[in-house]
Amino acid sequence: MNEQILNNINDIFSKKRNIVLIPHSSPDADALGSCLALYHFFIDNNNVNIISPNEYTDILNFLPGSEDVIVYENYKEKSENLFKDADVIFTLDFNSLGRARNLSSLITESSAKIIMIDHHENPDNYANIMISDSKMSSTCEMVYDFIYAVDNEKINNNIATCLYTGIVADTGSFRFPSTTSKTLKVGSELITYGVNITEIFEKLYNNFQFKRLKLLGLTINNFKKIDELPVLYTSISEQDQFINDFKKGDSEGFVNFGLSVSGILCSVLFIEKKDEGIIKISFRSKGDFKVNIFAARYFNGGGHKHASGGVSKLSLIETEKKFIVDIKQYIKENYE
Repeated sequence: MNEQILNNINDIFSKKRNIVLIPHSSPDADALGSCLALYHFFIDNNNVNIISPNEYTDILNFLPGSEDVIVYENYKEKSENLFKDADVIFTLDFNSLGRARNLSSLITESSAKIIMIDHHENPDNYANIMISDSKMSSTCEMVYDFIYAVDNEKINNNIATCLYTGIVADTGSFRFPSTTSKTLKVGSELITYGVNITEIFEKLYNNFQFKRLKLLGLTINNFKKIDELPVLYTSISEQDQFINDFKKGDSEGFVNFGLSVSGILCSVLFIEKKDEGIIKISFRSKGDFKVNIFAARYFNGGGHKHASGGVSKLSLIETEKKFIVDIKQYIKENYE
């Protein structure tokens, strides 16, 4: 964080503020961990609230302070009043207001100072203070830098636990290409605050219910390979979800199994969402295969080079057909 931004931050928080912290829709560990870390950082001297656009997986309920998160869909009037009173709004782990879904208009209509902290590419220009770096492993690593620069003496076990969880989740336990020597140093430093790394790993990854295990097996069984291309794709239909009591977060990490196959550079998961009228798409890749460009070009999405998302308003079958045509064209234009 450069000196000018730090001076601006210190000026803003020179007195008590009403702060609203916002993760992206369906927040993951990095988004929620970022919000909760800043919640614990600011709570002693400010009025602080976290407002999530919608529900998130109960896997993350172990994070300290998660019981205080306000879900907008469940508490609309309360949330809207908090926006009206807000002096400062943080948007965390997203850089396009569309990712805040039903909160986007409340953000744009607010008179509060908006501070963005995010590590995705191509940020929109909506924030008064933009802390953006796509080379960072996670937003939680960026929030660590933010907290350390503003007042590192306030870092405690709650803050460290939230940040470590987000970093571990977004780096695939420190194995994704975004992991740097600095990322490892930050993780090491957070452990000194008493972070229980074994418990965090167990909560994040060893938490399958039996039906979630069955759903994983079905998803793996549904994988298909596109002939002569290093691409696998699979799907989870509405019926698959019903049979296996699908809950938000149950498919987390499923798409990565495609990349465990030798020679595969791109893995894709389609999830049917009939209630929303869309197919939710997760893209993962490795090497030089850039799924963020593909997702943006063909499926109104985006994200990171190796981890992106998109949507389709076609049926599940038609989406798969379109994907096959599009990925063949994309590879032909960029990798042949």
